[in-house]
Amino acid sequence: MNVRRRHISATVIAAATALTLGSLSACSSDSSAADGEGGKLDVVASFYPLQFLAEEIGGSHVSVNTLTEPGQEPHDLEISAKQTAQLQESDVALYLKDLQPSVDEAIGQSEVKTKVDAATLTSLEKHGTEVGGHAAEHEDEHGHEDEEGSGLDPHIWLDPVKYAEVAEGVGKAFEKADPDNAATYKKNTAALVKKLDGLDTRFENGLKDTKTKVFITTHAAFGYLAERYGLTEEAINGLDPESEPSANRVKDLEKMAKADGVSTVFYETLVSDKTAKTIAADANLKTDVLDPIEGITEKSRGDDYIQVMDANLKALQTALGAE
Repeated sequence: MNVRRRHISATVIAAATALTLGSLSACSSDSSAADGEGGKLDVVASFYPLQFLAEEIGGSHVSVNTLTEPGQEPHDLEISAKQTAQLQESDVALYLKDLQPSVDEAIGQSEVKTKVDAATLTSLEKHGTEVGGHAAEHEDEHGHEDEEGSGLDPHIWLDPVKYAEVAEGVGKAFEKADPDNAATYKKNTAALVKKLDGLDTRFENGLKDTKTKVFITTHAAFGYLAERYGLTEEAINGLDPESEPSANRVKDLEKMAKADGVSTVFYETLVSDKTAKTIAADANLKTDVLDPIEGITEKSRGDDYIQVMDANLKALQTALGAE
């Protein structure tokens, strides 16, 4: 009798176990738009500026991973097999076409349901080594192109107005991908756009009255920012941060710095400052950081995009002699 009771109990346990395993299997095969970690929308961002948007807009409803590690130069990124698998399992992929060729290829070949190209959410322009104000038209004359050869400047996130346009597009994509939390995404997008509007106002007011409108950078990352606020960016290199300037270009920059009252040569945290410091020493100029915010590291002057942009504003005000 006792043996039979034990046999029945074992049978019940086995059946219950089978039922549980069957339920888990059914859950794993029945995916939804927000079936990521903890039932969250699983988002993969190609690099920090898009990661920031995803986190600000998605809040607690999204799980965000970035393909570009902090401190890694995004232009040089090569997708690993692990990242390809991670991308394949995501609900949303955020990227900026032509900035990272390996990312473009991986996303193009993936089966991600929602693919958001930030370049389609605002307008891109051509920028070269001399950008902004009166100088933008010289791009074609010099024939500068970005590292992928399209000639279109991808650094749209450094213009708060264009970045806000991208934010609105990302918000709408999240609403469509995860309708259950659409109201939250809409609210968070509006809050972020308000922050970016405030940043735009600070830049506009802070750079309105300056002794000079010209600034020198190591590569042409700040073309959109220069145009937005009536400045002229003179870049040592073109849109490729790793390229070497010609001897004639260096001489031209030294003459221009003297003529336009330029005091500072700006370099960035993820690329060598050797060229900037050499030119600065030869022309008796100062050096400082102007961060293109392609990633946040311990060297960054702030913990997020807004803080580092405010630090950039202060650096520009000092260099340009803001009143």
